[in-house]
Amino acid sequence: MTNPLLAHHRHDAVSDHAAAKQSLKTLGWAVSITAAFAAVEFFGALWSGSVALMADAFHMVTDSSALFLALAAQWLASRPPTLRQSYGNGRIEALAAFINALAMAALASWLSFKAIDRFWHPRAVTGDIVVLIGSLGLLVNILVAWLLSRDQKSLNTKAALLHVLGDLLGSVAAILAGVVILFTGWTPIDSILSLLVCLLIFRATFILIKSAYGVLMDSVPQGIDLQLVGQALEGYDTVSAVHNLHIWQSRPGYVVLTAHLEVTDLTQWSGLVGELQAMLRDRFDIDHATLQPELIS
Repeated sequence: MTNPLLAHHRHDAVSDHAAAKQSLKTLGWAVSITAAFAAVEFFGALWSGSVALMADAFHMVTDSSALFLALAAQWLASRPPTLRQSYGNGRIEALAAFINALAMAALASWLSFKAIDRFWHPRAVTGDIVVLIGSLGLLVNILVAWLLSRDQKSLNTKAALLHVLGDLLGSVAAILAGVVILFTGWTPIDSILSLLVCLLIFRATFILIKSAYGVLMDSVPQGIDLQLVGQALEGYDTVSAVHNLHIWQSRPGYVVLTAHLEVTDLTQWSGLVGELQAMLRDRFDIDHATLQPELIS
């Protein structure tokens, strides 16, 4: 028997599941392809001695992790809330993203150290192997980007697509390093381009940490102005004041609002509350709003 306390949340979960189901297969293929080639690129880097190729492999690990988190988010969206987790399990995605970002920051730091060390302790790099594997990586990234671009309904898929497009630069850097070494023998280019890829990883890591931290700390989501929302609610004739206004994400991408509204006429509340919720959804992309009226004397 469905618990009436969770009925509305269960309806939201069913709706999310219907929208997410179309993305699961696409994300599954994207994760498999990206993770598999990251392993190929890693062993290719060990074989060729290229730090640039190793950097691109780690960058692809970052992308495959992002894709996996997007896949997990789609699956978690299909899980109904329980009496223990009344908002569902969506925050697992933010927690996993935070841990993943810290791990990738540590790997990028180690890779940067290796790249800098190569300036003082150079070693031979097999340019043709770097060009070959880097080119294959570029083709893989193009394939994954094409797969993800076919799904325009999922926000998680769109975010994952941005990660993959960023990784295209890593593949181009590896190819460029291989070409320069192959034709000129100048191996420092390998370390220089490796450091550039590490900067990309650090940038993506910082953005991921900032986003996950905001969800975990119940911060007001980026792009939403708390004062502006309050002013919009107070813009209705029967609403004289708004207090205890809180906006956060119960899971990444799902914005929740609670507020107390001082009203001058409770007889109009049944119609007003639906109008306010529609306004919050259409104007601020707030998915779920709980509004409590308080009659002022």
